[in-house]
Amino acid sequence: MKKGKKYLEVAKKVEKLKSYAKEDAVKLVKETSCAKFDESVEVAVRLNVDPKKADQQLRGAMVLPNGTGKKSCVLVIAKGDLAKKALEAGADFVGDVNMLEKIEKENWFGFDTMIATPDMMPALGKLGKILGPKGLMPNPKTGTVTLDVAKAVSDVKKGRVEYKTDTFGNVSTIIGKVSFTEQQLLENLSAFMTMIIKSKPSTVKGTYIKNISVSSTMGPGIKIDANSFDI
Repeated sequence: MKKGKKYLEVAKKVEKLKSYAKEDAVKLVKETSCAKFDESVEVAVRLNVDPKKADQQLRGAMVLPNGTGKKSCVLVIAKGDLAKKALEAGADFVGDVNMLEKIEKENWFGFDTMIATPDMMPALGKLGKILGPKGLMPNPKTGTVTLDVAKAVSDVKKGRVEYKTDTFGNVSTIIGKVSFTEQQLLENLSAFMTMIIKSKPSTVKGTYIKNISVSSTMGPGIKIDANSFDI
């Protein structure tokens, strides 16, 4: 894909072979943003894990200290008191079988995150083929299948991100927006990296973190020196 003039201009600021200190990388990511909109900032980490082994797959969720800068629309699948608690916590949509039918029959996806109570999972399972490929299927590992719906809704609204290793052992997530201060981005980046370091599978031998890079939506990738973090 041909890169635009603006991209090529800002890309000159980044030395391709250099690994930057996290502070310098965050500064650069703001300087190399070249779109007219408020771009997201993403971190990508290549890990020395074998995703084919169940004990080396990383999957989870966390609330970033400064949120993501994105408003999330939350759908909760629950009944009775738990449905009421979800509404009180600020869920945008709450329902049970009626909502599942809406998704199935109307192809409705007017939400970013789905949270469900365990008792609703059998009914939800029938929509696995629709929700799974879109990354919307609730999962206990990410805290989206829970009885504490109020906390789950609150976490998503505060700026919760999910992460999962892909088939190549990479894990990535959004850590904010270009409009965030350097300090806010640094705090989010450090919190995410701390989580990844703590999640190191015991069966991994040798260097755990192979590569870390940050970029804005339309900007160039900037490598970060892993020694910037307490590994």
